[in-house]
Amino acid sequence: MSEERFIDLESRLAHQDQLLHELNDVVTAQQAKITALDELCRSLLDRVRSMGEAMPAGDPGDERPPHY
Repeated sequence: MSEERFIDLESRLAHQDQLLHELNDVVTAQQAKITALDELCRSLLDRVRSMGEAMPAGDPGDERPPHY
């Protein structure tokens, strides 16, 4: 293998290695955001469920309208 070809292959490998590290950083940041959003969705869902449980259990069809 010629010296130029060997240097070219080493250069390509170095660039690919750098791109791989950058991609890993992006994927790690995205996973952190996904985890934070998942936790936020769960807490919001819990809050909505607790608000629903606090509502009276009566049927709104049995209530008299306010104009009576």
